[in-house]
This record gives sequence, structure tokens and C-alpha cells, in this order.
Amino acid sequence: MTINFEEDGNLILRLWYMSHRTRALLKMCEDQIYGEYNLTMEQYAVLAAIKHIGGPARPTDIARWLGRSTNSVSMIVDRMVKAGLVRRVRDRRDRRVVNVSITDKAENALKPAILAGWQFIREIMSPLSDEDKHTFIKLHETLRYEILKYLNPEMSIEEMARNEDEQHANLMERLIQYALPSTSAQA
Repeated sequence: MTINFEEDGNLILRLWYMSHRTRALLKMCEDQIYGEYNLTMEQYAVLAAIKHIGGPARPTDIARWLGRSTNSVSMIVDRMVKAGLVRRVRDRRDRRVVNVSITDKAENALKPAILAGWQFIREIMSPLSDEDKHTFIKLHETLRYEILKYLNPEMSIEEMARNEDEQHANLMERLIQYALPSTSAQA
């Protein structure tokens, strides 16, 4: 079997470019949507992580949940403290531990931002059939496993994927329930 490296290379580069460009466009859309509620996409993600964790959270836990470095999360949290979106609170039992909690200002911005984000997700995904959505998920999972193997060659990919899946399972549904506790995730 002969492989045409020029054709194959062009296809791979096009796929790589489209993946990066699509992610950049999604971030631009998210910044625009969350910006209507005076949040950046990064601030929204930190607030969603704190909600998912279940209340005040350590920056290291937020970073782990977001798949970012603790240092980058700490810088975002610094800006969020200045903007009045979160507070840093020292643990009463261990003064070395700092937790981050959401302010009322952030609560008031987060609830409508969640709904706007959910509406955007549904709108963007609407052209895809259910079969296309399942195929899209399967393809992304395949790439994610390869990336995880590259980043953590000594770890079990199945275990990492299972932990990540459990951590993020039904995230949007839980956020919608938070934003509209009296209704279902039908919003």
C-alpha cells in the first residue's frame, strides 16, 4: 500500500488548523456571550468550577477541574477578587489553606450567563443530527485519548478518561439546574 504523503499531510494539517480555528472562534463567541454579563470566558469557567466543586474551593482544585496550572488560576482569581466576583477566605482550621468563594455580584451574573451559554451551545450544535453528534463525540474522544497518552505516557488512559468523564458528566445540566432550580434542564 502506497501512501501519498502530500495528500495525507495536507489533510492532517487542514484538520489540525480547523480544530484550532474552531476552538478560537468558540472562545470568541463565549467571551462575547459572557461579556454581556461582565464576565470573561475564563471568569465564567472559574465560577462554574466553584459551583461544580460545591462551594468555596481551593485554587488547586479549581485548576485541576479546569485542566490549567494553579498559577494561571491564581492570576485569574486575583483579577476576579479586584472585580468583586470572588473572595479569598482562609480556612479556620488550617490558616495556610485559602478558599475561593463566589460573591453576590458573581451569583447575579452567573445565573443568566449559564442560560445564555446553554442557548448558544444548543444553537451551534443544532445543524448536527444525533448521529453526527455521536460521531463528533467519538472522534474527539479518540483524539483526547491520544493527547492524554502523549501528556501522561506512564498513566492508564482509561483511568484518566474515566476520571475526567466523571468530573464533567452532565455539567451543563447541573449548571442549568443551579440557574433555574425550579425547572428542569429544558431551558
